[in-house]
Amino acid sequence: MLYKVKLKNADESVLLDDKVYEYLTSDPYLVRVDFVNNLRKHSSGCAVFQKTWKKADGGYKTETIYLHKLVAEKFLLHTRSDGRNLVGARNGNKLDCRLENLIYRSRSVASRKRKTSSKVGYTGVYKENNRFRAVISVNRKSVHIGMFDTAEEAALAYNRKSKELYGDDGKMNVIKSRKENED
Repeated sequence: MLYKVKLKNADESVLLDDKVYEYLTSDPYLVRVDFVNNLRKHSSGCAVFQKTWKKADGGYKTETIYLHKLVAEKFLLHTRSDGRNLVGARNGNKLDCRLENLIYRSRSVASRKRKTSSKVGYTGVYKENNRFRAVISVNRKSVHIGMFDTAEEAALAYNRKSKELYGDDGKMNVIKSRKENED
C-alpha cells in the first residue's frame, strides 16, 4: 500500500511504502516527536523533520532528520558501500521515499544527477554566439563533444556521450519540444 503524507509547509506530499509508514508511526521516539505530522519541505527539495530543543544551559539545539536518509539507514543499509554512501532518488523526485526509489550513490553519481545550472536549460550545453556547445566532464576535465545549431541537438549529443561513458549512472537531459521552447 502507498501512503501520501502531506508536508507542513507545502502543497505537496511525501510517498511512503506501508512498511516505512508503519515504522515511522510506531517507533517510540518518532511517535513522541510526532515525526510524520511535522515533515516539511527543505530548500533542497527533500522532506525533513526539524525540532529545536532548549538545553539545560539556556542554549538551543536543533535536531534535523532527513526522511530519505532515515528510511535508507533503517531499510537499505545492506546496499551501502564505501564508495556509495549518499542517498538519492532513482526517479529524481526527492519526495518519493518509497524503498524501490531510494538508492545509495557515490558522490560523483550524485553530482551528475543534480539539476543543471546551465542558462540554456540543459546539462552540458552552452550558447556560444549563435551556436550551442556540448561538453561533458570526464575525470574532472571538461571534454568537448561538438558544436550544434540548436540546444536540443547539443543536449541529445550530451545524452549519447553520457550514456556511453556512465551507463545508467549518467545524467540525461529531458529534451523539450520546439513548441515548449517558443512559449
